[in-house]
Amino acid sequence: MKKFFYVLVFALLVVAAGSARAEVKVNVTQGSVEPLPIAITTFHAGSAAARNIAQKLPQVVSADLERTGLFKPVNPRAFIQTTDSIKSNGPRFGEWRAINAQALVTGSVTMGANGKARVEFRLWDVFSQQQLSGMAYTTTEKNWRRIAHIVADEIYKRVTGEDSYFDSRIVYIAESGPAQNRIKRLAIMDQDGFNHHYLTDGRALVLTPRFSPNQQKIAYMAYHNNRPRVYLYDIDTGKQEVLGNFPGMTFSPRFSPDGTKVVMSMSKDGNSDIYVMDLKTKRPTRLTNNRAIDTSPCFSPDGKSIVFESDRGGTQQLYVMKADGSDVHRITFGKGRYANPVWSPRGDLIAFTRLYSGQFYIGVVRPDGSGERLITTAYHVEGPTWSPNGRVLAYFKESPVGAGGKGRRARVYTVDLTGFNERMLSTPGDGSDPAWSPLNP
Repeated sequence: MKKFFYVLVFALLVVAAGSARAEVKVNVTQGSVEPLPIAITTFHAGSAAARNIAQKLPQVVSADLERTGLFKPVNPRAFIQTTDSIKSNGPRFGEWRAINAQALVTGSVTMGANGKARVEFRLWDVFSQQQLSGMAYTTTEKNWRRIAHIVADEIYKRVTGEDSYFDSRIVYIAESGPAQNRIKRLAIMDQDGFNHHYLTDGRALVLTPRFSPNQQKIAYMAYHNNRPRVYLYDIDTGKQEVLGNFPGMTFSPRFSPDGTKVVMSMSKDGNSDIYVMDLKTKRPTRLTNNRAIDTSPCFSPDGKSIVFESDRGGTQQLYVMKADGSDVHRITFGKGRYANPVWSPRGDLIAFTRLYSGQFYIGVVRPDGSGERLITTAYHVEGPTWSPNGRVLAYFKESPVGAGGKGRRARVYTVDLTGFNERMLSTPGDGSDPAWSPLNP
C-alpha cells in the first residue's frame, strides 16, 4: 500500500521520562484553561546546511501548539540561555523559570552524507527538571514541515494525555467567482493551511469531499455533464472514476471505517434513500426504503451503526440505524432542522448543523440523543468535520458581502469542542465543505 504523499523514516525512538511525576499537565476537557507557558528554542544546527531547518522547524511547532489555545509560547526575545549553551551544558532550569516557562523544548538538526536530515528534540518539565520525552527522526529535507507537526503531536500528547492531530490534512471545496456562478474545485492542504494545492480544475462543480481511512482516495460528488454522481479520486495517481452507474442522482458519500465500502444517498423518482456500496464487488445494497428524504449518512467508528438525516417524522432530524439498515430510531427532537451529522472518531459524540429561527448552529449530541450542546453560531455555518483526536471541529462560515449583500464569502474555521478558541484557516480564496483526514500513515 502506498503511503500518502510523504515518505518518513523513523530512525530512532527514545522516550526518556524522569522517574518523578511530571508537573506539566493541561486538562483539555475544561471550557477555558490558562494556556501553558512553553519555551521552544531554535534547534542547534550541526552544519550550515542544517541551519534552515533548525530555525524554521521550531516555528511550526510553536504555531501548532499556540493554535490549540492550550499552550502559550514564550517570546524568544526573553530567552536567557542560548541554543549553543543548551547543546553543550543542558538546560539551566533556573533561567527558564525566571521567564515563567513551565515547559521547554530543545533540539538539533544534522545533515547526513546521504542528504537526509536527522532531527532530534527533547521536552523538559522546567520545575521538576525532568525530561518528559525525546525523539529523533531521519527524513528527506523537503519533509521538514511534516517532522515539525509530528514533534508538535508528541508534545501535545505528553502534556495533555490526549491523542493529537497536527500531522493531518484537510480536503475542502475551494470557491471563486460570483455568487451565481461559483467555480468549485477540490483542494487539499495540511491542517495548518500550508502545502496547499488543487486536485481538480474547476470545469465540473464538486461538493462534499471525504477521505478514505488510508487517505489514498477521496469520495465526493461532481456534476460532470450536468449529471450529479459520486466519484472517487485517487490522490496518488489523480485518477477519477464514477462510483456506480445508478439511474438517479448520487450524493453525500462517506467511507466505512475499514475503507471497503462507501455509504451514500441516491435520489430516484423524487425520493432519496441510503445505499452502501462494496468497493470490491461494486454491488450496492439499499439500507432505507420509504417516501421520506434520507441523506447524509455517516458510519460510527466501529462500523456497526450509521447516523443520517431524514424528514420521515415531519421535520429534518437525525436518526441512527444499524449498518444493515435495521433498528432505525430518532435521536434529536429539538426545534428547527438538523443536518450534516458526522460521528466523532472517538465514538462518543455526533456533530451536526442545526437551523432554528433563521440562525445556523454547529452542535454535538451523544449517539443516544442525550447531552445536545450548541458550540458555535453564525449567519450561515455548516459542514462540521472532526479532527483525528475528536477534540476539534472544522466547518465553514458563509456571509453576504458587496453591494446589497448580493455577494458571498465562505471561509473554513476550527473551534475546540468546548466552544472556545475559534480560528480561521488560511486559504488562498473562499472555502467550504471541509473534511479532516486521519493522522497521516
